[in-house]
Amino acid sequence: MTVGIVGLGLIGGSMAIDLKRRGFASLVLGVESDPVNAAAAEKIGLVDKVVSFGECVRKSDITVLAVPVGTAVRMLPEVLDLFAAESGTEGRGRGADSCRKIVIDVCSTKEALVKAVHYHPFRGRYVATHPMAGTEYSGPWAAMPGLFDGRACIICDSHESAPSAVRTVGELYDVLNMRQIFMDSASHDVHTAYVSHISHVTSFALALTVLDKEKDEKHIFDLASGGFSSTVRLAKSNADMWVPILSQNRDNVLQVIDTYIDRMRQFREAIADDDESSVRSLIEDANRIKRIIR
Repeated sequence: MTVGIVGLGLIGGSMAIDLKRRGFASLVLGVESDPVNAAAAEKIGLVDKVVSFGECVRKSDITVLAVPVGTAVRMLPEVLDLFAAESGTEGRGRGADSCRKIVIDVCSTKEALVKAVHYHPFRGRYVATHPMAGTEYSGPWAAMPGLFDGRACIICDSHESAPSAVRTVGELYDVLNMRQIFMDSASHDVHTAYVSHISHVTSFALALTVLDKEKDEKHIFDLASGGFSSTVRLAKSNADMWVPILSQNRDNVLQVIDTYIDRMRQFREAIADDDESSVRSLIEDANRIKRIIR
């Protein structure tokens, strides 16, 4: 199995490490637009070879799009076009059925991606996936073995993908020790807005609030405890990745932000009124999250 990873950052690089070490891939090819990152990925052994986008797709059994979602929306149809060109059928007859190549993405939003190729004759060779793992760091230096172990991977709109492609991708995520959850792309984008995207927005906002209020940054470092550090950790995340995510999932994110602002207003009013009973009630209601997250 030859696996091509387009985008050799935290997610792509970590996948490359474990797919090779655990025997799923005999050869890992990489595509990286940043020459410094490309050289680093090759030097530290994330991939066997850095190649061009076209060569990667042609030589890979599975192509992984581990790039920001805005870039993935542009690249995905190009990959399927290359599948069609290689088969020489452009989807006519049994060309798409006989194709054994697969492309997946690992992006945090899905609706725009699946819509971009909904009518493509080789749509069945695409499996929409979202491995729910990561850190606040980026680039090839952030890649690590075991990043995905025990985490969940969302596979979206699997009914639109060829069963053989879904099975092979399932085997890939089994090798990464991930739990697979199936849902439609619209539900995925709603859920990730609540469990992931709002966390990043609030972390960005908190960091801006503290930086604006505390002009002497030395005091931030002196007084920051575990609670503050863990809450603001996500504010270190890369803007190149998060700007397109928030743009692509705008409607869902805005709905969650509005709900969050309402809850913040409840806290503000209770604290302003010195209403300890209401503050206690809000905190105890929030404590119910312990039933879900331990």
